[in-house]
Amino acid sequence: MLQTLLLNPPSYEGFDGGAGARYQARREIRSFWYPTWLAQPAAIIPGCKLVDAPPHGIGVDEALDLATGYELVVVHTSTPTIQSNMRFAEALKARRPEALIGFVGAHAAVLPQQTLRACPAVDFVARKEFDFTLAEVAEGRPLAEIDGISYWDRERGVVVHRPERSLIANMDSLPFVVNVYKRDLTIENYYIGYLRHPYVSLYTGRGCASRCTFCLWPQTIGGHKYRHRSPEHVFEEMKLAQRLFPGVQEYFFDDDTFTDDRPRAEEIARRLKTLGITWSCNAKANVPYETLKVMRECGLRLLVVGFESGNQQILNNIRKGIRLDRALEFVKDCRRLGIKIHGTFIVGLPGETRETIRQTVEFARAVDPYTIQVSLAAPYPGTELYAQAAANGWLKKDTLLDERGIQNATLEYPELSREEIFQAVESFYRGFYMRPRPILRIVREMAQDRHECARRLREGFEFVRFFARRQEAAHSR
Repeated sequence: MLQTLLLNPPSYEGFDGGAGARYQARREIRSFWYPTWLAQPAAIIPGCKLVDAPPHGIGVDEALDLATGYELVVVHTSTPTIQSNMRFAEALKARRPEALIGFVGAHAAVLPQQTLRACPAVDFVARKEFDFTLAEVAEGRPLAEIDGISYWDRERGVVVHRPERSLIANMDSLPFVVNVYKRDLTIENYYIGYLRHPYVSLYTGRGCASRCTFCLWPQTIGGHKYRHRSPEHVFEEMKLAQRLFPGVQEYFFDDDTFTDDRPRAEEIARRLKTLGITWSCNAKANVPYETLKVMRECGLRLLVVGFESGNQQILNNIRKGIRLDRALEFVKDCRRLGIKIHGTFIVGLPGETRETIRQTVEFARAVDPYTIQVSLAAPYPGTELYAQAAANGWLKKDTLLDERGIQNATLEYPELSREEIFQAVESFYRGFYMRPRPILRIVREMAQDRHECARRLREGFEFVRFFARRQEAAHSR
């Protein structure tokens, strides 16, 4: 068995681009998702170590010092960080030439040939789901015998692509990740603005039946079938998590759409009720009242909902599979039940105009989620959005982040410039939050809880500072 390190490496300061982040970028406030995609193989490989550098303040030099002590080093990559990941691999190979270095993540999975040829220091790429692939590499099996990888044949000087590995059908075959969290992570270092702190995030399934053209993970790693763990398996891990983390205030199920299988969601909820935990999850804006009611009565606090746009044609363009009138009904149901919503929106999707941006801001104000997140449309390689942008000439900039880790507007349309799309994010936030209702909501919560007060003050400062830096970046272009 090879001494194995699974590493989410340092990149930009404050970069929320780990193995669980859908939009790899520096966020407006301090935010870190759990590296569940790396924790899962870490739970399989005996004696391995998981290092999540960004939330733990580990810099490049310290990460290199750690990595030189291992025979196998697996680095999680993303499109925005691929260049810095390659520099890290080159530095590690220079220090320890005999180390076996592998890349995982959506970018490497989609572009294995390009990745390996751009960085010969990387020995292999594990494509798509890599849990058991990495376990076989760690066992010391020859790379030529392992499915699901692309690797350098050093003797012949060529890249070899092994057959694709089937996606995992029995999700209960995956061991629990919370043991790895307890062993290798400091959970207090993980923050998400709309979740109670400290929180723990994990997956109960992978894949998503929806076909949204922009969404990264189903198109590159997880697939479009929702493969999930049994309610019993989830329940047993949550019982263990309660014992391991007695101070956790909230659990978050990070499945792309936890509510895709409603009977299962209800069954899990009923089991969680016996534990008395508070939990949240991702959901589509079409969950019926009856299911929402069951989940709410069983500890559900908040739903993360991808509204994306307030224009129906844009939703049709991206194949969101939801109607605005149904979304409004869903929001009313959540409000009746006392379920909070964190709404996510995207500006710059195909069909965007100044008018559709205005409509989306008005829609957001009308549904009035508890909190919102506004992102720029991000055309990642491997997504249909990227293919559309390349074919139609919309892709005006090929770097998703600037040198500070702040998300770039990369798409442009005949009647809407890249600069206008970039500025729309800040205007959107101001148009939503600079109203009496959100302000009073925040003030009320701060008055009720001194810890919440301190947190909101910190987040407010970080939010203002982020947009000041964002404006500096815009003026320097």
